[in-house]
Amino acid sequence: MPPPFEPLTLVHVVFSSRIAGGERHCIDLANAQAALGHRVHVIGSAGSAVAGALASGVTFHGLTLPLLRGWRVAALARRLGADVCHGHLGPACKAVAHARRAARIGTLHVGYKAHHHARLDGLVCVNRAQHEGLPKGEALACVIYNWAPERDAVSAARHTDLRTELGLAPGQLLVGSVGRLHVSKGMDLLIAGFKAHAPGDAVLAILGEGPDAAPLKALATGDARIRLLGYRSDVDQALKSFDLFVSPSREEAFPLAILEAMRAGRPVLSTATQGPREMLAGQPARLVPVGDSDLLGRAIAEELACLRGIPAGARGVSYATAAYDRSSAVARTLGFYRDVMLHRAAQAHIYEEEGEDEAIIA
Repeated sequence: MPPPFEPLTLVHVVFSSRIAGGERHCIDLANAQAALGHRVHVIGSAGSAVAGALASGVTFHGLTLPLLRGWRVAALARRLGADVCHGHLGPACKAVAHARRAARIGTLHVGYKAHHHARLDGLVCVNRAQHEGLPKGEALACVIYNWAPERDAVSAARHTDLRTELGLAPGQLLVGSVGRLHVSKGMDLLIAGFKAHAPGDAVLAILGEGPDAAPLKALATGDARIRLLGYRSDVDQALKSFDLFVSPSREEAFPLAILEAMRAGRPVLSTATQGPREMLAGQPARLVPVGDSDLLGRAIAEELACLRGIPAGARGVSYATAAYDRSSAVARTLGFYRDVMLHRAAQAHIYEEEGEDEAIIA
């Protein structure tokens, strides 16, 4: 095992073809680790958008077929001499479990599932509730909060005025949400609640793509106030145009979109899923029950009514975000790798001694 602070060979695994929250976290962590001098690789699906977002110091390995991914990940990790193999999202964690020669880590971007995570050596929880709910076992676990990765330089330099783009008048209020168009993200609840209760001159902008794009567009049909804008690379800039950010998810472990909205200083309204309950505790934000479009819509109307009485330039909100510092989270992740590697080495030594004792007794 490499001594402390010696560069490690790190292999991240993520199989998504498109980039959402978990994928962005993997990309930014890999880029940060490479910048610190570690030898970093990412295994993913051939043609994935992940490859194009990695820094020049990170090597991408694309698997062309989903067959035997666990065996292929293990073989590639062995060939690369991986010290650590780190899975992101369930299918990748399941594959990482096969890489027995490396310290096998999984981040619970969504939540613990035994068939994905039970065979790993270490688990990174993204909130305290996850950590407290883990089954007792041999895997080490720790809580390391995600952070809001900085967008690439091209996106950061792009000037976006979403209000002008949408043709809003000076007094109109803009409600926004960012997320994958999937049932778990609750965009259908947001559209239904907005249609039922938002004032007639308010506009709703939803940024994101996903499998539910068609039914969501159908749900929004007939209400010109609702705009589904698809994937945007200028999310940080677009967020600054929102008067109110809404997270309507049915389940959420650690929503990066909320953290980005906090960084942009936007008022936040969220359903009380696991991650936001912890992230927004003691913050100037509002939580509503999960899965209730009527209550969500009424809360949106109430928040907009309050915002009307505040000048546009004074609607910003200050949040406490020190717990979500990128540098400290990357350092803690590397420290956790070392802990898991030491634990594996200690376990191997115990097994060797037990084997020797059995041989003596025999």
